[in-house]
Amino acid sequence: MNIFKKTIISVLASLFIIGNVYADKIKIGTEGAYPPWNSKDASGKLIGFEVELAWTLCRYIGQQCEIVEQDWDGMIPALLMRKFDVIMAGMSITDERLKVINFSQGYADEVASLAVMKGSSLEGMNTPEGINLTLGGSSVKKALKTIESALAGKTVCVQTATIHQNFLESGDVGSVNVRTYKTQDEVNLDLASGRCDVALAAAVAFTDYAEKSGKPVVLVGPTFSGGAFGNGVGVGIRKGGSGAIGERDAKLLNDFNKAINLARKNGDISRIATKWFGFDASM
Repeated sequence: MNIFKKTIISVLASLFIIGNVYADKIKIGTEGAYPPWNSKDASGKLIGFEVELAWTLCRYIGQQCEIVEQDWDGMIPALLMRKFDVIMAGMSITDERLKVINFSQGYADEVASLAVMKGSSLEGMNTPEGINLTLGGSSVKKALKTIESALAGKTVCVQTATIHQNFLESGDVGSVNVRTYKTQDEVNLDLASGRCDVALAAAVAFTDYAEKSGKPVVLVGPTFSGGAFGNGVGVGIRKGGSGAIGERDAKLLNDFNKAINLARKNGDISRIATKWFGFDASM
C-alpha cells in the first residue's frame, strides 16, 4: 500500500471516530472495595455511592456506560492504558495526580480521620474537630504536633497509594511507622484484630465498617482536609492529546462536568450521598 493510500485511510478513520465520538460505551473504572463509595454485594454486583452516581451521570450525558472493576493501586495506569475511559473510585483531586491525569469538578467531599478500637489510649485526643491543611495557621500546627506525639511508637495502617499514605509519609506528623495494605477491607480487619494501633482513611469508611461489622471502631483526633488530602473527589480522565482520541477525552471531561452540574442542581448527588453515607457529602 503506498503512502497516499495509507494517508487517506488514516484520515477517513479519524473522521469516523470524530463523527461518532461515543461509538462504544463509556467505560468507568472503580475499585469495588471501598465502601460506601464503591463495593460489591453478596452476589458480586458492584454497588455504592459512586456506582449509583455513575449511572446517573451517564443518563445525563445520554450514553450507555459500563463499570469496570480495577484494583486501586493499578487504577491510574489502567486509565492511561485505556482499559477504561474514566475513574470513579473515591479518588481525591490532588496536585500530584493532576500532573498525570485530568479531573472533573469535584462531586463529593472526603474528609479523612484516624480510627482506633474502643479502649485505645488514643481516645480523647485533644485536637480541633477538623483541620484544613491548606489554610495552615497556628491551630493546625498545634494539632499536627499533638498528633505527632500521639502516633510516636504506634503502627499506623493505611491503604497503599492513597492520599492517606501520602500524608503519613509527608513529614507533617513526623516519622510514622506506616504499614500499607492493598485494600481498605484489609486495613479494617487488621485494625479490629489488633495488628494496627491506629488507621487512617476516609472517616466514612470506618463508620461504614463499624456499622456493618458491629466492631467498636472509634474515630479519634480531627478530621483532615486540604493539602495532601486534596480538593474533593472527582472523575479522573486522561489528559486530552491530539487527534480523534484526544478529542474524545476532552469531550468526556466536558460532558462529565456538565452532568455533575445537572446532578447537583437537581439534587441527585445530595440524595445519593445521603442514601449511602447517611449525610450529604456533595460538594
